[in-house]
Amino acid sequence: MARQMPIHFGSTAHHFHTISSPLATQIPQAAGSGYALKRTKGREDDVAVCFFGEGAASEGDAHAGMNMAATLKCPVLFIVRNNGFAISTPSSEQYASDGIAARGPAYGISTIRVDGNDVLAVRSAVRHARRVAATEKRPFLIECMTYRVGHHSTSDDSSAYRSKQDVDDWKRKDNPLHRFRHFIQQRGWWDDAQDEAVRLDYRKRIIRALEVAEKKKRPSLSSIFDDTYDAVPQNLKEQREDLARLLDKYGKGYEPWAKELAKYEQEGNDMRPYLTPEDK
Repeated sequence: MARQMPIHFGSTAHHFHTISSPLATQIPQAAGSGYALKRTKGREDDVAVCFFGEGAASEGDAHAGMNMAATLKCPVLFIVRNNGFAISTPSSEQYASDGIAARGPAYGISTIRVDGNDVLAVRSAVRHARRVAATEKRPFLIECMTYRVGHHSTSDDSSAYRSKQDVDDWKRKDNPLHRFRHFIQQRGWWDDAQDEAVRLDYRKRIIRALEVAEKKKRPSLSSIFDDTYDAVPQNLKEQREDLARLLDKYGKGYEPWAKELAKYEQEGNDMRPYLTPEDK
């Protein structure tokens, strides 16, 4: 499904489209998917589900997509995670009204606002909304109120626009994992011993998985040019030839390069076919 960032995962088998960085592009796409589903034989009971944040809701595509879904009666479930920040822009600078939920009725879309840190509340809201979207062939909007305790990305330092105390307070008072653990412990369905055992078990599994992954060789160098375009354009062909030329000249003779190439499948030899006749 083309080349993406590491967290931009997708799965054809699970009907999960890859995530893309441009904000809100998925919203009109979801409306179109819902419209296609209700017109496709055998898919009439399926629903398109679209996840986005309050930052994406500030984009024009959000308004276009939700209006399209409402007017064409598309079975789409719009799930907004309102975590208070669009990278560094607080929600108070994104809208003057009562959040995103206030927009739903204006489009003629049934809407629920839910505590996004309450696992069971979110589950209940999604089940209800999914049933309505599937049976009545119309969109539904859910706004999940939550808080982003981490940085937006590895390039973001959220301490520049919010205090550490605010983050610590949310982690301590309204952590969804702590809340749900407390809920099941209060009912005798879970205890500290089970919790610790599960934590240790998963830690061991993760460490084992990391060890296996670290022992594997990296994909062959030539594969970096794959799955980007249907047909490799001229500028990428030139870059591929440049890389082949550099590897042919320095790859084996320059020790730092040789050590690095040893980490890859085929150790860079897969680039030799891309040498031009003049370079051979």
